Amino acid sequence: MPETKTPPDIDIAQAAEMKPITEIATDAGIKEEELELYGNYKAKVDYMSILDRLKDEPDGKLIDVTAITPTPWGEGKTVTSLGLAQALRKIGKKVILCIREPSLGPVFGIKGGAAGGGYAQAIPMEDLNLHFTGDIHAVSAANNLLAAMIDTELMEGRNKLNINPLTVSWRRVIDMNDRVLRQTVVGLGGYLNGTPRETGFDIAVASEVMAILALATDLRDLRERMGRIVFAYDRDGKALTTEDIGAAGAMTVLMKDALKPNLIQTLEHGPVFMHAGPFANIAHGNNSVLATKVALKLADYVVTESGFGADLGAEKFMDITCRAGGFSASCVNITATIRALKMHGGAPMDARELQKENLEQLEEGCQNLAKQIENMKYFGIPVVVTVNRFATDTDAEVELVQKKALEFGAEACNPITVHADGGDGGIDAAHAVVEACDRPSDFRFLYDDNASIKEKIETIATKIYGADGVDYMPEAEQKIKTFTEAGYDKLPICMAKTHLSLSHDPMLKNRPTGFRVPIRDIRPSIGAGFLYPLLGTMSTMPGLPARPAAVDVDIDVETGRIKGLF
Repeated sequence: MPETKTPPDIDIAQAAEMKPITEIATDAGIKEEELELYGNYKAKVDYMSILDRLKDEPDGKLIDVTAITPTPWGEGKTVTSLGLAQALRKIGKKVILCIREPSLGPVFGIKGGAAGGGYAQAIPMEDLNLHFTGDIHAVSAANNLLAAMIDTELMEGRNKLNINPLTVSWRRVIDMNDRVLRQTVVGLGGYLNGTPRETGFDIAVASEVMAILALATDLRDLRERMGRIVFAYDRDGKALTTEDIGAAGAMTVLMKDALKPNLIQTLEHGPVFMHAGPFANIAHGNNSVLATKVALKLADYVVTESGFGADLGAEKFMDITCRAGGFSASCVNITATIRALKMHGGAPMDARELQKENLEQLEEGCQNLAKQIENMKYFGIPVVVTVNRFATDTDAEVELVQKKALEFGAEACNPITVHADGGDGGIDAAHAVVEACDRPSDFRFLYDDNASIKEKIETIATKIYGADGVDYMPEAEQKIKTFTEAGYDKLPICMAKTHLSLSHDPMLKNRPTGFRVPIRDIRPSIGAGFLYPLLGTMSTMPGLPARPAAVDVDIDVETGRIKGLF
């Protein structure tokens, strides 16, 4: 566990003295007239004004923080991102952090909030972990407006679009982990309630609307992407879009304010853009292109975080986000913990056991770190490893990981204690990242746009996951044929798979070999600009654990103070 002297995250956040967001903006180079205030401590920014004003300025260096394959508890990637950004400020660098908005599903599920932890946090912690500025609500409203219009069109005596009900792929969303909604039947109760059909719910952050929010480059691009969404096919096999059904304009109106990046601050008063929140094991798992583009014009260094392991969010950051945004990373920071590496080496998933020194299990588990370093080197950029050090980690364990990381090709490997020490606990890592950013690099994508759908899928599966090959279920084969005929084969691929293994199977730990990846379906995200294959039994609607984090969340009715949020 982290240092026992460190108070609970929410106590640290509530005790912090926040600066007015206008001061944070001024420090970041944002003008007062470019702010849209949401109270005293958060704001949206006028991205068009900033990008136009600074169009001739060179971009800063972009650092992507990712991780080894995590445990269900997470390995402190957001803590590392925040701590690294705070440390870069302490060594005199002008830096902006870009991270995703939290979904209420994980907040009330197993992981808790996504504001960092300890003394490496973004604040106001309660606001950003709950409703924030309403962006995810806007995503849900836009998504569900289209769903309602589809079912209205399908009602008896209508269907002027000649929709084939069996091809409708658009599902409703809710920003909560709710497994019973994965498969549902709508339209029961007679013809006045619509046409009965089987459908289901996804979590809001898995919606294509969220992916569009994260990839759109301006309002015009947002409107065009909304219009390209394919929700079904007619009985002649023609793709039907939001333009066909007349929903794209209203969906864009619902999303127009959500498109503006959100500005908040770290505990050490550094600027943070927290914007968009697509899941990394379902969608592409990165904050918005717009926030990153604005930050690159304002700062010398931009730290961004990709969801889950380097096989998921980081691969998608390079192959999807960087393509859409027209920028590239200068270096990658892979986060690791001793406990996760020991788990990959065969230690049981028991907190007490993982705290015991076991160099043999640790060395075996370092094969997962080796693979993730290899994965990031495919993109031609330097790799730095940081060990998010817990109080129970021994010097021998940390030294072993440092030794192995350098053997595997990392530029540097530094322990960090930012959870307990804030920016001071990441000074060595900050220097290492700056040095890595100054090294020559040859950024490149993993696959070419013109490769076929199968070539792209198989490149990711064999190179990044280490699979022997790919098996396609009949539905996936049919989708590949349909999408290729429609010209969608030029789009990038966004693999939907478990975050708990390099493979499709969460039970296969460390660096698995001798497996093949099953593709059971491929769904279109034409507005977002990618196709996403579903691997194995991957679900787009998570479930709550037996004891949800929500059980610990409450409020002091006398003071209005929130308790138990972490």
